[in-house]
Amino acid sequence: MKISYNWLKQFLKTDWTPEQTSELLTDLGLEVEGVETYQSVKGGLEGVVIGEVLTCVKHPNADKLKLTTVNIGLESPLQIVCGAPNVDKGQKVPVATIGTILYTEEGDAWAIKKGKIRGEESHGMICAEDELGLGKSHDGIMVLDSKIKVGTLAADIFDIENDHVFEIGLTPNRADAMSHLGTARDLKAGLIQKDINLELITPSVSAFNIENRMLKMDVDVKNKELAPRYCGVTISGLKVKESPAWLQDRLKAIGLSPINNIVDATNYVLHDLGQPLHAFDAVKISGNKVEVKTLKAGTKFTTLDGIERELHEDDLMICDAEKPMCIAGVFGGEHSGVTESTTSIFLESAYFNPVSIRKTAKRHSLNTDASFRFERGIDPNITEYALKRAALLIQDIAGGEITSDIIDIYPNKIKDFEVRLSFENAKKLIGEEIPKETIKRILTSLDIKVNNVTEAGLGLTVPAYRNDVQREADVIEEVLRVYGYNNISITEKLNASISSTSRFEDYKIQNIVGNQLASQGYFEILSNSLTTPNYIALSEQLKADHNITMLNPLSNDLSVLRQSLLFSGLEALSFNINRKRGDLKLFEFGKTYHDYGENREEFKHLSLLTTGNQSQENWINGSKKSDFFYVKGSIKAILERLGINRYDEKPIKNDLFSEGLSLNLGKTKLVDFGLVKKSILKHFDISQDVLFANFYWDAILEVVKRNKITFSTITKYPEVRRDFALLLDDDVTFESIYKLAKQSEKRLLKNVNLFDVYQGKNLPKGKKSYAVSFTLQDENKTLTDKQIDKIMNKLQSGFENQLGAELR
Repeated sequence: MKISYNWLKQFLKTDWTPEQTSELLTDLGLEVEGVETYQSVKGGLEGVVIGEVLTCVKHPNADKLKLTTVNIGLESPLQIVCGAPNVDKGQKVPVATIGTILYTEEGDAWAIKKGKIRGEESHGMICAEDELGLGKSHDGIMVLDSKIKVGTLAADIFDIENDHVFEIGLTPNRADAMSHLGTARDLKAGLIQKDINLELITPSVSAFNIENRMLKMDVDVKNKELAPRYCGVTISGLKVKESPAWLQDRLKAIGLSPINNIVDATNYVLHDLGQPLHAFDAVKISGNKVEVKTLKAGTKFTTLDGIERELHEDDLMICDAEKPMCIAGVFGGEHSGVTESTTSIFLESAYFNPVSIRKTAKRHSLNTDASFRFERGIDPNITEYALKRAALLIQDIAGGEITSDIIDIYPNKIKDFEVRLSFENAKKLIGEEIPKETIKRILTSLDIKVNNVTEAGLGLTVPAYRNDVQREADVIEEVLRVYGYNNISITEKLNASISSTSRFEDYKIQNIVGNQLASQGYFEILSNSLTTPNYIALSEQLKADHNITMLNPLSNDLSVLRQSLLFSGLEALSFNINRKRGDLKLFEFGKTYHDYGENREEFKHLSLLTTGNQSQENWINGSKKSDFFYVKGSIKAILERLGINRYDEKPIKNDLFSEGLSLNLGKTKLVDFGLVKKSILKHFDISQDVLFANFYWDAILEVVKRNKITFSTITKYPEVRRDFALLLDDDVTFESIYKLAKQSEKRLLKNVNLFDVYQGKNLPKGKKSYAVSFTLQDENKTLTDKQIDKIMNKLQSGFENQLGAELR
């Protein structure tokens, strides 16, 4: 939200600097994220002075140029080449001196430099109004009043608006501060706390007068729940034209583009008081009747942006006797707005149901200044005042007269909030006792009425426009923010509760694994649980029926809860790869969500995603791709760290992986991992291999809880290694060798390792060679050669008989 400092000073005549003001606003909770300077004439005419043309003769080398000498108050006049047809001797003119920065209509800067034009030196420029940003005319140079003194700065003659604009990061609950009036109210309360008492000056509407009643509108609010208050008045005899400069400057300062005096007036009051208004061309209102109602679902309506929209049955509409004219509180219609030919208007000021406006705006993907305020809840009791304020402003800048009584349909007044404040509770929440008189003064400065005072607390009435202050805690927050968070002393004593938790708590196990992955070069990501339903089509494992759909989605891309962590992870990979970061190792702890008809369930997962090289290239190691076995190593390291050493490996084939493995402990699935299919990667514009691992975290936690910690002393006896070079069929896996070896010798065989694989020349077709090492150790004595040979012979026999192996 943008707030103009000059505009703000119309409500509070403060002499504080913009810097002091922004600091106080931030302390009050209206965080100023930045302060920009605004000038109605960009550059502020710095370097432009008033000069007098002393001589003006034809340029000796050009027919359309003049050679002039201009006095700007220096010791000697300047020679300036000028191409304007109206330049003449004796004129007072604006002169841009050497070094002056001027700006094009598009805002591009260019500097005045000393130069030669057709052989004659030129030491400046005599300016037209468009060159200075004072207008659009380029017919000739500006000729000024002859009484102006030579050497006068142009900035002292022309009315230039210099302003500071605060960019306020407004929190959604502060609907009351979404205007200059609302910001001024907070600023006043902050100044009172600093013993600076300033009057809050609000525009007077006492001049509002009904000249005649020649243009009456019949208003019928058919849905009073969606439109609790609706006001309107007609104004006739208007002349639509460009707004005066002061009004344009106010709007431009906060980033709005002026349109015409009627629309600009409604926008001005919107940002002035926080009340959205809408002006309808009265001639276009059929039957002189305005109906506030909902329409049949599917009704077509073309909005001001030229887009035809299909209405929902709950969309509140402003209609005439025949047709819809406006989506209430959100956006006007294409054929009912003010144009250059408009001479009379029906001016609307209303309070609409915030929930209704919010849903309508989301349904149609519309976010306007009006909906931004209506959907957060505006002041329901400022409606008529804002209408009068806007009507008087329109009369002032567009002429015309008030031609109807004010229509004010407000059957059920929205009441203020009654709240009880306990001094003891305030002390507990704030952590420090604030004097009772200070609390009363702060609340009074915020327009919160103190009805009664006791030793225990206060009985309060909170104005209806503060819809975020309805509980005692909200009142205490108001007291604290105005009193000043920085004024609360920090205690030297730190109180903390010691909690006794199990070592199997999810977050503890998660931290162990997260730290291990980070030490291996993985980076943690956190992706949105909301995703697009289109991803369901990428896998037959995911069912559209299992989607949990948002009732009020922000967009179609964020309309369902995810059923898999894969696709949000691929989005992250794609984003990075497209920015030339193709070596990635990512992990994420997250949940998936599923609708199974009668039950909805969520499951926690750990996902790993790797692509590109394992590490950055360097002169020693070069580059090595993250492959299937690298990821398998990371997975095994995680499971071993959690004490899960025994599990079965089973190949899996599905529409996610081109090849993959499933690790299971009995009937419990622990991990699925593999190479993601190219067809899925193509959807995310990824052309390099990606490996994905999905840990079933809930199941892993249950296994970890069942595991018992075992330990043993380190043996003092040596271990022995023996190697076999085995010739095997292609379909024999290392896992089968490992299991057979472990079955053959359970006590002394400590480790089995595959350290070399060879296929190709000098081997029979369909064969491969495995070099396998076996580590033997007795924890109670040193092994003898006889024992070792016996074990190795037993292993060899088993491999030959059961696996068809041959020693090479």
